[in-house]
Amino acid sequence: MTAAASPPPRRTLLAAALALPLLAGLPTQAQPQKTLLNVSYDVSREFYKDYNAVFAAHWKKTTGETLTLNQSHGGSSRQARSVVEGMEADVITMNQANDIDILADLGKLIPADWARRLPDNIAPTTSISVILVRKGNPKNIRDWSDLGKPGVSVIIPNPKTSGNGRYTYLAAWGATLQASVAPAAAQALVERIFANVPVLDGGGRGATTTFAQRNIGDALVTFESEVSLIQREFGGDLEVVIPSRTILAENPVAVVDKVVDKKGTRKEAEAYLKFLWSEEGQEVAARHHLRPRSANVAAKYAKDFPKVQTFTVDAVFGGWKKAQADHINDSGPYDQLITKAEKC
Repeated sequence: MTAAASPPPRRTLLAAALALPLLAGLPTQAQPQKTLLNVSYDVSREFYKDYNAVFAAHWKKTTGETLTLNQSHGGSSRQARSVVEGMEADVITMNQANDIDILADLGKLIPADWARRLPDNIAPTTSISVILVRKGNPKNIRDWSDLGKPGVSVIIPNPKTSGNGRYTYLAAWGATLQASVAPAAAQALVERIFANVPVLDGGGRGATTTFAQRNIGDALVTFESEVSLIQREFGGDLEVVIPSRTILAENPVAVVDKVVDKKGTRKEAEAYLKFLWSEEGQEVAARHHLRPRSANVAAKYAKDFPKVQTFTVDAVFGGWKKAQADHINDSGPYDQLITKAEKC
């Protein structure tokens, strides 16, 4: 027979009882609240402001955790270089792949194959380059060729610092090539267009201010996703012209590996980007006039996205790295046409 265990001494029970109120009064150690920084291009701020609210609510509901989401916006190339130079972005969301490539090439912050991590070349949304004109379209601007006519003033952000500017340059050049025109004629058109640019702003938002607020220029080239916002902010006296052919702007995203591993935010950062492909994330994108990847959401918002002939940088220029090297890098065609324009 096993002997019964002896009860604890009375003094031990008394000490434990006295300690309970003290333990109950101690604060429980709260989990540190995590913060993500999304470094993005100039004209995406309103979309990500709304998207962040939706994702934060989703994260709270599914994990019980409160997540603080911060944004930084500017000319896309400047933003990317800021990350390379030390801005601690958990994620980077751009409108072209070469502005993310420099994180791999120069900063070694992400792997070279970053674009294979998620579907659709890791671009959850797209847009197209369009032309905004004054009410009634007094200069009768209908296509890219009209932007090169004498007496037409065009507002375009600087292709050296702005993804919007690079897309505009390539849109006009590529659309001309797609119409079976000789490369020399395409180059001549782009030269005439940039000769008509009175000021080169650093990013898309600055260019919009120059055109819509300072009332400079007959036309502004911007992304389709920006048109509704510009019209709301600056009044209904601006009209959109969709060229016969235009470039498809793909908006890639990436987790910045070295930052999230240092901060311990990889799980949150990866979920933040993956949610862009969710039906909720795609809905937010469509409401901001970004073309969604989801077939269901695209069908729901079909009236907001007119069909147009588009081409990609990959198809016409051999990819962003080649387009950058062939056209935008120092001493290339863009620098040459700017030098020529300054001499005129």
